[in-house]
Order: sequence, then C-alpha cells, then structure tokens
Amino acid sequence: MKPVSLIQFLIEERRAGRINAELSLLIEVVARACKRIAVATNKGALGGVLGEAGTGNIQGEAQKKLDVISNEILLEANAWGGHLAACASEEMEDPQPIPDMYPKGNHLLMFDPLDGSSNIDVNISVGTIFSVLRCPDGVVEPRAEHFLQPGTTQLAAGYVVYGPATVLVLTFGHGTHEFTLDREVGSFTLSRRDIRIPDETAEFAINMSNQRHWEAPMQRYIGELLAGKEGPRGKDFNMRWVASMVADVHRIVTRGGVFYYPLDAKIKDKGGKLRIMYEANPMAFIIEQAGGAATTGRQRILELQPTGLHQRVPVFLGSKKEIEVATHYHVEADGAQG
Repeated sequence: MKPVSLIQFLIEERRAGRINAELSLLIEVVARACKRIAVATNKGALGGVLGEAGTGNIQGEAQKKLDVISNEILLEANAWGGHLAACASEEMEDPQPIPDMYPKGNHLLMFDPLDGSSNIDVNISVGTIFSVLRCPDGVVEPRAEHFLQPGTTQLAAGYVVYGPATVLVLTFGHGTHEFTLDREVGSFTLSRRDIRIPDETAEFAINMSNQRHWEAPMQRYIGELLAGKEGPRGKDFNMRWVASMVADVHRIVTRGGVFYYPLDAKIKDKGGKLRIMYEANPMAFIIEQAGGAATTGRQRILELQPTGLHQRVPVFLGSKKEIEVATHYHVEADGAQG
C-alpha cells in the first residue's frame, strides 16, 4: 500500500469536511516546527543545547536551554501564517498575540514546547504537546480568558515524541492517528490509523515516591495492584514510569496501560501537578478518541471549566476499565466522607 503523508491525510480530512483549510495549515506549521525541534534534540551535546538556561518559567521551574529554544521555534513558526489569533505556552505567563504586521486567523494554539525536559540531558524521550481551540466570535485581541474553554471544545490536539523515532500523534475528534517522521524524506508518514487502546491492562505508570502523600482511595487502589494475583484484583501488574508525560502516554497509545498523577499532600494547594490547558486537555482528547478514558479521579477532564491559563489538575488516563476502577474508588470515598 502506498504510504500516506501528513499533507495527504490533512487534504483527505478537508475533503471529508472534518477540518477547514486554516486548521490544516496550522497543523502543517506545527509539524514543521516540531521537525526543527527534533533536529535540535537529536544533536544533543553537539548542538550546545543541553543544560540549564539560567531562567525560570511562569511556574517558577528552572528552564532547560531546549525549553527556551523549542518555545521560540513554535512561536516564530506560527506568527506569520495567518491561521492564528493568538497562542499560549506553558513557558509564558500571558498569551502571545500575533504581530500586527501579519494576517490573523480564527484559531488559538496552546502548547507545552518540551514536555519532560528534565530528561533531555540523559537522552530519554521528550516531546511537544499542543491543543487547538476556536477563537470566540468578534474577539480581535484574544486575552487569557478567551483560552479558558472546556476540553470538549478542542478542534485538534496532538503530541510529538522525540525518541529513537520522531512520532506525531494527532486527533481532530474523529479517531487518533500516528505519523512517523521519515528522516530521509523529511516528512511525517501515516503509520497507524484509528488507534484503539485496549479496555483492560496490567501495566500502570505512577511516581511511587509520592505514595506517602496520596489520598486514601489512591493508596487503596495502588495497594491492590501491588498485591498482584493474591490480592483483590486477581492478577499481577507491571509498573512503568518514565517521568516524561509524552513518553508515558505514548506507551499507552501503543500498547495500553494507565497513567496516574493523582492529587497528593505536597501539591494539594496547587490543585494538582499537570496543567489542564497544555497537558491534561490535549492528552485526554487523544486518549478518549482512541477508546480510552481520562479523569481527574473524580470527573471527566474534558468537561472541566478551566479557571486559569496555568491551572493544574490531577490526571488519570488510559485503558478504560482500569481508569473506571480508580475513579470509582475516589468518588466512593468522597461519598463516604460526605
């Protein structure tokens, strides 16, 4: 069968009436920017891009040089195309307007330019996560509040993994699809269409070092997984934890599994660890479109009404039946307390 390029796939989606020309162009531009980020990450120490940038992002986290470089690549690529009204980055406090010298479009782009960047110096897979919203009608100068739309309104979401292969996973709300970068040709090629995540799994990803800080229902749930065949779940579970969300989620998209970043005592005052706009919403959209589930442990992520551009939430996502069990334990515990 003849390989299908990302460009061909986008044209097919336009002809099917699922996306318009502006959204198609936006995805092409993001994919092209991610190819540049892939080149930078692939050079490693030879490119002078490793180590700390000596700056902090809006969350007060130390930025890696590649965080800053990746952010600049995405901002620059999307400034002049005429497909955006504004964009917002996890690395910046406020949305970035499109310069007045360029035409403006009807879309809002949000991105985490380099997720998992704490792993970059040790050559572990990192990635870019992005989400696309429609700019509200009549809004000429979008501000932070115009981005605060529930995840159900996303027009597109995707991530790129910079690993042994560079892989783009994308959804427009009509299934989840994977494209692999053919480095010789320089283009993304469709490698899996309509990905389905198995409903059941025996593999989970969580940071066990936080166990002592978890809420009681999370303690109960993970305790049951660790009890294995002899425990109430009646089967052995394997644990995986890369500490790069893109890499952990891509494993789930590839072979099933679950990923948890629950609420714990250390982060309770922040509401969670992961950002709803840049990480939770796009990943939840991708996972749901592949037949999985995504909750905060208490409710569906995509139905949350965001209250801030850098708001954080707990994240449970992956194989549907396992997410249902973990979520049920939390809802049940809340009911018992109420």
